[in-house]
Amino acid sequence: MNIVVLDGYALNPGDLSWDPLHALGNVTVYDRSLPEQVAERASQADIILTNKAIVDGDTIRRLTRLRYIGVMATGYNVVDIKAAHAQGIIVANVPAYGSASVAQLTFALILELCLGVGVHAESVRKGEWAQSKDFSYWKMPLMELQDKTIAIIGFGQIGRAVATIALAFGMEVIVSHKHPERDKMAGVTFKDQATCFREADIVSLHCPLNAENKGFVNAGLLATMKPSAFLINTSRGPLINEPDLAAALNNGVIAGAGLDVLSVEPPAADHPLFSARNCLITPHIAWATLDARRRLMNKTVENVQAFQQGNAQNIVTG
Repeated sequence: MNIVVLDGYALNPGDLSWDPLHALGNVTVYDRSLPEQVAERASQADIILTNKAIVDGDTIRRLTRLRYIGVMATGYNVVDIKAAHAQGIIVANVPAYGSASVAQLTFALILELCLGVGVHAESVRKGEWAQSKDFSYWKMPLMELQDKTIAIIGFGQIGRAVATIALAFGMEVIVSHKHPERDKMAGVTFKDQATCFREADIVSLHCPLNAENKGFVNAGLLATMKPSAFLINTSRGPLINEPDLAAALNNGVIAGAGLDVLSVEPPAADHPLFSARNCLITPHIAWATLDARRRLMNKTVENVQAFQQGNAQNIVTG
């Protein structure tokens, strides 16, 4: 089988091996593929693998040989699922490979907003402690997590991992989720979304992006939050109306934000959140620990092998 990897660099910039995939067929790996390059590069492919390269309906209908699309990620919005199914093409993803890593970065952002570890380390490096009249100083209000309330919006495996860490910090955990009875967890209280935003000291987004929730974190919802509250997003950038968030930060509607995702990646140089007050932004790295990427690589290969053996797994149904 001909296997084409459309954008392999993000998953494997050189610290992993494609050898297990090469054992399954004739493999061509492209570091990156522009939208206009996808159809040509995949023209002879039986299998294509993509992380963020868009595989739209027009492209899918042109690829008459294609039988399988493997998404090297959990989110699969880069593929036109309906068009693939109409052509009899199986689409599979890799769920849960990065739950621990995403939860870890979620709290890295929270802790930086609460304690400013990077801010204070840089201050010491600049000589401010050596020049201080006192044995201790702080450059921002410092916040303890114990007894604070975190609202988790979406309660899949990542949301549950975040809840586990929050409970270990002694936080009160409230959750907005569609299936509270099915997914109940000790120490967690389920509440409606409006209540979660209103009561939380920290709101953390862990929900998939869909047509109903795109931009749902807007000026109106932000205005219901505590002025001391933080907003965290390690899920999907388009969940947030970014100009509204920038205005909320600059006007003191909320106290800060920690974001690992933006609506367009990479963003424009003049993105309004780059200059917003107390806004931490990392370049979509929550998924990218070596451990998580190794699991992603292994599961991607397992998915392809299962398909070849007639027992496809992790199939995306729509």
